[in-house]
Amino acid sequence: MARENTGPDFIEALARGLDVIKSFGAHHRPMSLSEIAGETSLARPTARRILLTLEQLGYVRPADGGFVLTPRVLELGVSYTLSTGLWDIAQPYLRDLVRSTNQAASVALLDGSDVVYVARAAVPKVVSTNINVGMRLPARSTALGKVLLSSLDRDRLGEVLATPSTSMIRAFREQPLENLQGELREIRARGWAATDEEMTPGVRSIAAPVRDGDGAVVAAVNLSAIAAEVTREQMTEDFLPLVLLAASEIGNNHTLLRNTPQILVSERAAM
Repeated sequence: MARENTGPDFIEALARGLDVIKSFGAHHRPMSLSEIAGETSLARPTARRILLTLEQLGYVRPADGGFVLTPRVLELGVSYTLSTGLWDIAQPYLRDLVRSTNQAASVALLDGSDVVYVARAAVPKVVSTNINVGMRLPARSTALGKVLLSSLDRDRLGEVLATPSTSMIRAFREQPLENLQGELREIRARGWAATDEEMTPGVRSIAAPVRDGDGAVVAAVNLSAIAAEVTREQMTEDFLPLVLLAASEIGNNHTLLRNTPQILVSERAAM
């Protein structure tokens, strides 16, 4: 059905695609085709074609019998509402990391075989890395990405690593797949990752997982430093405890924020 109050240049198909994306906003779980069709008042065949198109474009992916959004929706300019609020939650902790270390800090999500930056606190320096919110980098060559990859089960990890990166930036040094898989096992066991001039020459990074209330990894937080300024020992001995603490606090607040609406609804229903 055509919408009211639209001009001759209005593209109904585009509007329907955006409706499908927005239908995920109030849900924190995979949505079925029937649910999406119901939320958008679209016929199932229409909703299905839109979902398959969005999947090919990388904005949604199949999951548990339904569909979920991918972090690529950040590119559409709706990062604050569709990245589960991580920007607002993480920003104070990233600023604290920057004040404590004089190094840049970021939060990223996994999207296919890439990481997508969803929060960032930079440090003005003569030499620095040019990272912005929304940027994509190959996950396998970043500390953020390795933390996120290490949280996947074997089947999902194989699927992700087989997915071509869509980042426009190539890694400075990419290790063989067999070495990467061994490193990911170590990262999973110890709970953090470090890279040394892998993504970018002259840059070191250390990262830790952000977990939800069930212990699932939902994001990663990192600290990056110029290798000429900070040694590997400083990264692990001085900065790692701060990154681990920040990741824990971001995870705790993320869980609290997501649980609060459900708590309020339950309390209201009991009145």
